[in-house]
Amino acid sequence: MLFSRGLSRISRIPRNSSRCRWFLSHRSDTRPFLIPKVLFLHPSESDRQEQLDPFSLVADELSLLANRLRAMVVAEVPKLASAAEYFFKMGVEGKRFRPTVLLLMATALNLPIPKPIPHLVGDNLTMDLRTRQQCVAEITEMIHVASLLHDDVLDDANTRRGIGSLNFVMGNKISVLAGDFLLSRACVALASLKNTEVVSLIAQVVEHLVTGETMQMTTTSDQRYSMEYYMQKTYYKTASLISNSCKSVALLAGQTAEVAMLAYEYGKNLGLAYQLIDDVLDFTGTSASLGKGSLSDIRHGIITAPLLFAMEEFPQLRMVVERGFDNPENVDIAMEYLGKSRGIQRARELAAKHANLAAEAIDSLPENDDEDVRKSRRALVDLTQRVITRTK
Repeated sequence: MLFSRGLSRISRIPRNSSRCRWFLSHRSDTRPFLIPKVLFLHPSESDRQEQLDPFSLVADELSLLANRLRAMVVAEVPKLASAAEYFFKMGVEGKRFRPTVLLLMATALNLPIPKPIPHLVGDNLTMDLRTRQQCVAEITEMIHVASLLHDDVLDDANTRRGIGSLNFVMGNKISVLAGDFLLSRACVALASLKNTEVVSLIAQVVEHLVTGETMQMTTTSDQRYSMEYYMQKTYYKTASLISNSCKSVALLAGQTAEVAMLAYEYGKNLGLAYQLIDDVLDFTGTSASLGKGSLSDIRHGIITAPLLFAMEEFPQLRMVVERGFDNPENVDIAMEYLGKSRGIQRARELAAKHANLAAEAIDSLPENDDEDVRKSRRALVDLTQRVITRTK
C-alpha cells in the first residue's frame, strides 16, 4: 500500500534499511510522492545480502525456549499435563512469532546474544539479563496459548493450527483448566523476575485480554459498528500482549522511558497490523492455509474492519448484518457487498499504516554501530512487512 511521507522523513531513513526502499518519483502534475521500489525493480546484490530471516537469527534461542516451555507446563495430573502441553509439542508449536519479536527486540536494544555454555543448560543458567528477557518471551507465549485455549471454548472452535482444537479433542472443561494452568505457570515465572513494573505491565495484559473478549461479547448496537471501538478491542485482545512485553524487555535492560516507549509503540502497531491482516484473511484465506474455517468471524456475528469499511460505502449492508448470519443467504449477501466495496483494500491499507508506524519506531531508536544490533533492527523492520504480506 502506498503512503505519502513528508520530505523531512526521507533523510531519516537509513540507506541500508531492510524496509521497502522508498524513492522520490513525480506524477504528471509534478507533486512528489513516494513509491515502494520493491514493486517494480529487482533487488541489487547488496539488498539481497541485507534480507535476513528474522526467525533464523534467534533460532538457537527459540529451541532453548521451546524446551524450557515444555518443561514448565508439566503437571502432576497426566490429563492436565497432556492438555497443557497440547500446543507446545513439536510440530504444532507454530513459528513462535512473539518470542522471536522479543528476542530480536532485546538485541536491538544493544543486548548481546549470550554465548552458549556447553556444561550449563536450562534452569542451571544464571539469571542474567538475557535469561530474564528470555523468561519474558516464555511468559508471553504461555499467556498467548492460554488465551487461545479460552477463545476456542468461547468460539466453540473445532480446529487450531491445522489440528483439532483442545476443546474439540478433550472437552471444554479440561481446555479451560489447561488455560488457567498456563496462566498460573506464567505468574510463577513472572514473579521470578522480581521487577514490580514488569509484573504490573504483564498483569495488565491479562486484564486487557479479558476486557477485550468481554467487549466482543457484549457490544451495544452503536459499539458494534464503531471503528474506534473495534480498534480498542483489537488492542486489548491482540496488541497489548506484544506491546507491553516489548516494553518489559526494554525495562529489564534499564533503558530510558523514551526507548521503552518506542519498544511499546513497535509492539502495539505490529500487533494491530497483525490482527487487521488476520481479519482480512478470514474473508480471503482458505481453510487449509488458515488452519480454521474461513468466514469464521462473520458466522459468529463478529464485525471486523473489512465489513466496517464496506458499510461506510454501502450503509444498507448494516441491515443485512443486523438480521444475523444464521441464514447462509445473509452471508452471501454480505460477501457480495464486501466484494463491491473497498473494504478489504482499506483494511489492508490500515494494516500497512500500522506496520509503517512500527518500522518508524525502530528507525527512531538511538543509533548503534554494533552489527548484531543493526541486524536485529533490520529483522524487526522486516517483520512489519512479513506481517502485512502473509497469507496465513
